[in-house]
Amino acid sequence: MNLLEEAVNELLPESYHHLSAKEMSKRVQAIRQKFGEALFIPCHHYQKDEVVQFADSIGDSLQLAQAAAQNKKARYIVFCGVHFMAETADMLTDDTQKVILPDLRAGCSMADMADIYQLEQAWPRLLERFGDTIMPITYINSTAAIKAFVGSHGGTTVTSSNARQIVQHALTQKKRIFFLPDQHLGRNTAAELGIPLDEMAIWNPIRQELEDVQTSDDRLQVILWKGYCSVHQHFTLKNIAAIRKNHPAMQIIVHPECPYEVVQAADMAGSTKKIVDTIENAPAGSEWAIGTEANLVGRIIQAHPDKKIVSLNPFTCPCMTMNRIDLPHLLFALEKLNQGEVIHQIQVDKQTTTDALAALNRMLAQS
Repeated sequence: MNLLEEAVNELLPESYHHLSAKEMSKRVQAIRQKFGEALFIPCHHYQKDEVVQFADSIGDSLQLAQAAAQNKKARYIVFCGVHFMAETADMLTDDTQKVILPDLRAGCSMADMADIYQLEQAWPRLLERFGDTIMPITYINSTAAIKAFVGSHGGTTVTSSNARQIVQHALTQKKRIFFLPDQHLGRNTAAELGIPLDEMAIWNPIRQELEDVQTSDDRLQVILWKGYCSVHQHFTLKNIAAIRKNHPAMQIIVHPECPYEVVQAADMAGSTKKIVDTIENAPAGSEWAIGTEANLVGRIIQAHPDKKIVSLNPFTCPCMTMNRIDLPHLLFALEKLNQGEVIHQIQVDKQTTTDALAALNRMLAQS
């Protein structure tokens, strides 16, 4: 049975739609108390408040997977995030631990833009054109299969926090990099290192060809997979212009998954952790416009009533796939577990795990 079939077979029962939030919260809490340290619930920053309230740890994807791996007392990891995050947790935890994703439909549009079959077609074409001069690099926001391919071809993973450091090192090892799946993080990172935009090109995985080539093959340093984050893609120069006009004292901080022109026009850019830490350390009375996911921005606003904080784009929606993990699905997964049935378990095969961890370990060795 594949994951889609399992998701269909384990659709949320109708009865859960009629429960009050208070009743669901009470039942979740009771199961948490029963399982104690055997149950660990990591929650990504972008999750809804109704889920985050039960988090044992809140953070970015790799941070949460590492926390799960370090928690040897936990038999069940109920990961409130998206599919690739649960995969990473499964690869890092041991065989006695089971990783559960409350709703298998919780995917990542960016990760899904890099399909392993497309990559297997692209790689030999790029080698034919450029020879053995390319290091593949994949953002942690990618599937286990993509990480495994990169790992088995001498490449590495990156996070939004360490991308500059890892890319800089990669370019001392190979003449050029092939960056998946987020073109914006790749472009922004390369530009920060001083690489001109005309020495970058885009790989179109649908057409299986390079686009936006503005220089000779010999000068090309960065090949960007044509993918993006569906949330961060929607922050624009118009949003920045509106903030500059209506709130001239506001500083603008954005995530590096935003388009290049937005990152350039902002006052600063950084990972989710950098955004959270920057606002945390900012003086009372300071004003901020934040270009990242709506749930996180809302949580930051609530945590800092002494500062004036707004979303850079007030019409940006929360991450819709992330938000498929909600209180009813969390309760359903936990009640199944309480009945002795593990549903929606995420399992990565051993070979994929080995190759993917090779990419991950190369990153950790350089961080």
